[in-house]
Amino acid sequence: MDSRLILDHVLDHEASHPERIYLTQPIGGGQVQDCTWGQVLDEARRMAAHLQSLGLPRGARVAILSKNCAHFIMAELAIWLGGYTTVAIFPTETAETIRYVLEHSESSALFVGKLDTWTAQQPGVPKGLPCIAFPLAPGEARSAFEGWEAIVARTPPLSGRISRGADELAMIIYTSGSTGTPKGVMNPFGAFSRAAALIAEDVRERIGNASEHRMISYLPLAHSFERSWVEGASLVDGKGRLFFAETLQSFVEDVKRARPTLFISVPRLWLKFQQGVFAKMPPAKLDRLLSIPILGRIVAKKVLTGLGLDAVVSAGSGSAPLPPELIRWYRRLGLKLVEGYGMTEDNSVSHSSRIDIEGAAEPGWVGVPMKGVQVKLSPEGEVLIKSPGQFSGYYKQPELTAASFTEDGFFRTGDLGERRPNGLLRITGRAKELFKTAKGKYVAPAPIENRLLAHPMVESCMVSGVGQPSAYALVVPAEDLRPRLGGDAALRTQFESEMVALLARVNAEVADYEQLGMLVIAREAWTIEAGTLTPTMKIKRGRIESAVAPQVEGWYARGQPVLWA
Repeated sequence: MDSRLILDHVLDHEASHPERIYLTQPIGGGQVQDCTWGQVLDEARRMAAHLQSLGLPRGARVAILSKNCAHFIMAELAIWLGGYTTVAIFPTETAETIRYVLEHSESSALFVGKLDTWTAQQPGVPKGLPCIAFPLAPGEARSAFEGWEAIVARTPPLSGRISRGADELAMIIYTSGSTGTPKGVMNPFGAFSRAAALIAEDVRERIGNASEHRMISYLPLAHSFERSWVEGASLVDGKGRLFFAETLQSFVEDVKRARPTLFISVPRLWLKFQQGVFAKMPPAKLDRLLSIPILGRIVAKKVLTGLGLDAVVSAGSGSAPLPPELIRWYRRLGLKLVEGYGMTEDNSVSHSSRIDIEGAAEPGWVGVPMKGVQVKLSPEGEVLIKSPGQFSGYYKQPELTAASFTEDGFFRTGDLGERRPNGLLRITGRAKELFKTAKGKYVAPAPIENRLLAHPMVESCMVSGVGQPSAYALVVPAEDLRPRLGGDAALRTQFESEMVALLARVNAEVADYEQLGMLVIAREAWTIEAGTLTPTMKIKRGRIESAVAPQVEGWYARGQPVLWA
């Protein structure tokens, strides 16, 4: 395996093809700014020199608070070139969490970038912490802090071939915290470099070696999935072009501009894309058109073109389970959508589905081990992993680090699973998410939730019911339905009828102790801003369960199959 570290790859690209465009950043008004490898490294070297001028000790933590943008990657390279460690903070975090991460990591400086709620977040930044504003930072940040452009304009670049040790810390990734306080996952250069190289190789095996490889970076770069599979892999590959999104409203146009060859997303967004299609064409009509020879292929191509995904050679999903029916739906359109599995603790290098390998891409399963990954199941069914991308421990939590590994060095994932002889893995639930109803048997929420999410009228759901006579599910209606359900009596009746049928269908497919007593329709969507979704759009079970706890007994007392919260 290639022993080069991530900076070795980057500096090789700088030397061999400095004029090749690497990053394309929307700057407003339909305009974009292209950055070549030479420009990216010139600015990163200048910013690295500036960070060194602050007198920071080697290995000092430097934080980035920003949505995805070209300067996020330039800043990370500057941090690494300067001899430091990156701490990236989710751009949607509250002031309280921002302060916790900055103080816990002992960050010595902060880059402030593209943000939607900076005025609410700023109180989380300790007074006196040196801050640098990206060009796309909010106006308040640009007026309060020295700007990136001014610094690079006046600072000579660091010269020469700079290297970092494999055991030096490249980054601390703070988990998005679906439960409890975020943990700081320490990733040294060796582990991150191996992970990025393995992913880059995996991607090229899927899409071929043509130099015209395009991706759009929009999932949070503070999260391991995007950091490894998009940024890390692109830094190793060197031949691809990375695009960014401007706003949520312009997202589809941003995707169409990029026409990505590889596109990765999370389940919630794959569902929203599908529901956006259904909002324009009813599922039954689309299904009928797709079944007609020749016309079906034309319609499928039109749907993918409308999503900006017509050039995609390989599509992936991670971070949470994806309903098998949704995978089949996309594949019917001609999109080679597969599911993968990884964690922050292994730099997202664990399992990957491969359509080109027989039996390695079955919907509902997360694929086979990636190169160099060892897997086994504990007697309790917990998935245990040894990965080339394995982290070095939790920052300032040695006891937790020790407890997270078996005696023979396998990481305890906390996920329950089953495996086939060819290594194909299915995740059956999180050990911590299992709960007992009054029937005394454990219920795993995820498989039941996936059955509910396969319905086009359902945007999100959560199965719960600790100690209750039976499990129940909270259901969030699809985005296009929510505004109309309150005032359209006929639509509300149709929706309730569909939910009654869905409840019966799901209950017929699960064990008797897993059957749902009712579906409860949530009146408000779960959001990152409300604290009911993590920054990677996974549901925060504890938060939602606490919010509805006073109502649960009343729901059971009503004895209705479908009711409104």
